Amino acid sequence: MSLTKKKRFDKIVSDIKKVKIQGASSIAKAALEAYSLFPNRKTRKILLDSRPTEPMMEKVLEMAEKYPYGKTMDHFPYAQEKINNSVLKLIKNDKVIFTHCHSTNVSKALIYSHKKGKRFEVYTTETRPLYQGRKTASELRKAGIKVTIFVDSSLGIALSWKQGFKKVNRVLLGADALLKSGIINKIGSELVARIAGEEKVPFYIVADSWKFTKKKVPIEQRNLNEVWDKAPSNIKIRNPAFEFINKKYIEGIVTELGLMTYSKFVKSME
Repeated sequence: MSLTKKKRFDKIVSDIKKVKIQGASSIAKAALEAYSLFPNRKTRKILLDSRPTEPMMEKVLEMAEKYPYGKTMDHFPYAQEKINNSVLKLIKNDKVIFTHCHSTNVSKALIYSHKKGKRFEVYTTETRPLYQGRKTASELRKAGIKVTIFVDSSLGIALSWKQGFKKVNRVLLGADALLKSGIINKIGSELVARIAGEEKVPFYIVADSWKFTKKKVPIEQRNLNEVWDKAPSNIKIRNPAFEFINKKYIEGIVTELGLMTYSKFVKSME
């Protein structure tokens, strides 16, 4: 076993566990690279255990057992191009898009729409405790998109046209897992969905269809130190990383298959 390859494999696994690699697509690509170093069942299990809430990684590793590395990787730019074109049609000029956490599919689609001349701005959240929303804000601002970032606890204000903020016209969220009855995404997403529903703001999911699974997906409970390092021992801390969002909140889902209702998408995957 090559020591250099082993170090690379171990680093990828560590970065996935520590969320240094984030976003389902980025995790799946990294896992595919790691698996290509040592393509066997043992390394496949190590990778799957590193983030149990990522069905896209499982899909990619299944594909890697059947097809060459390059052919599996070709799916990602193909899917993103299709997603970009569908999101472009969704976005209207001089409107406000709301998002939460960080989604590669969402960020790239918004940047693509901006490059194609769409005029819009984005409201997003910090997304504590790891602040993935800052990555979203940084990527979008670097691309020239106007961005306003909100603390997580101000979701109600951000989505309900209060205190002088502009009205949000669309919510675009990514997903870590697509299920028959709804999706799993970063903690806080269900609250976004409910408030959007109350405020009659259309709520869309933007995700690669390879995230769909018929299996039960566990909700990852992450390290308590992410929330409060060196907290007093008599204080309980809970740090769920993800949560379930019922399909009843979802106006539509954008995948490489196009824009459709969630029920139609599920039927297309069966």
